[in-house]
Amino acid sequence: MEKVLITGGAGFIGYHLACNLARRGYLVDIADNFARGVKDSFLQELSNRENVNLLDLDLLEKTSFNDLDTDYSIIFHLAAIIGVQFVLKAPYDVLTKNTELLRNVIEFGRKQRFLDRFVFTSTSEIYAGTLRYFSLPVPTPESTPLTVTDLSENRTSYMLSKIYGEALCLHSGLPVTIIRPHNFYGPRMGLSHVVPELFKKAFFSKEGELTVFSPDHRRTFCYIDDAVEIMRILAEAESSLGQAFNVGNESPEITINSLAEKILKIAESNLVITAGPVTAGSPRRRCPDMTKTSEATGYTSIISLDEGLRRTFIWYKTNVFLNPGLSAI
Repeated sequence: MEKVLITGGAGFIGYHLACNLARRGYLVDIADNFARGVKDSFLQELSNRENVNLLDLDLLEKTSFNDLDTDYSIIFHLAAIIGVQFVLKAPYDVLTKNTELLRNVIEFGRKQRFLDRFVFTSTSEIYAGTLRYFSLPVPTPESTPLTVTDLSENRTSYMLSKIYGEALCLHSGLPVTIIRPHNFYGPRMGLSHVVPELFKKAFFSKEGELTVFSPDHRRTFCYIDDAVEIMRILAEAESSLGQAFNVGNESPEITINSLAEKILKIAESNLVITAGPVTAGSPRRRCPDMTKTSEATGYTSIISLDEGLRRTFIWYKTNVFLNPGLSAI
């Protein structure tokens, strides 16, 4: 069986990716330092499978790689400092540690005997500077020239770490594929994201007002099962070698206000939506052009937004709202 390493694998994307790969017979090693990912019952259950191994490692320490094998066929590098609250608080750490993490994993990748693909998880945030200063096409193709925002802005640190990361990967000499995630959502993503955050408010407050920030901003959303399936196919596809791909959905593109309306309906809440201020640094529109990805994978998302939201609410209601437990952040 082919062997896969997922760095940052205890987090939201990594967990679901590991589930996908394990079901398909891969030997899966999940490496995480648990700074953000959590050892909840779902991760423990996954790690109990014969073909899944959970490793508690700090990959900022080069000696941690001494405990890893050199026979991986695919490495998915997801480990990074992410999340607006972390980026705003510690931009220097974002720049230095995200780069150091990637360099360490690239050096480890170079030691592999059978490596077919090194998948680097970038971000849709890399398009933010072009949107601010120039005319950004929406839906946005991967060929869009990249422009950074003001270097003194804390939020720029994350974008810059990922743009630099893409360049490091492309010049590393490894068989690289870059993915640019666009608004993944689903079970076990923590509560510091718009979908679970709104569901929590809707569930616990049936009457009153629901303040929605950046209500007129438009987004598309991709359910996590579809997202990780696209990632898997790209990792296996010869045509994706040495290229970057948007991963998400091109439609439907809806306002955050419309998203909140759907969430209130699913949660059977009578809250009244009120418009809040625009979140600083939030782009007015974010929608990926999925043409290149669709051609490379032949895959079209299966889970509709309404169905994905319904599944997400049921999971949070059962595992977090009614039975408070851990959830990846």
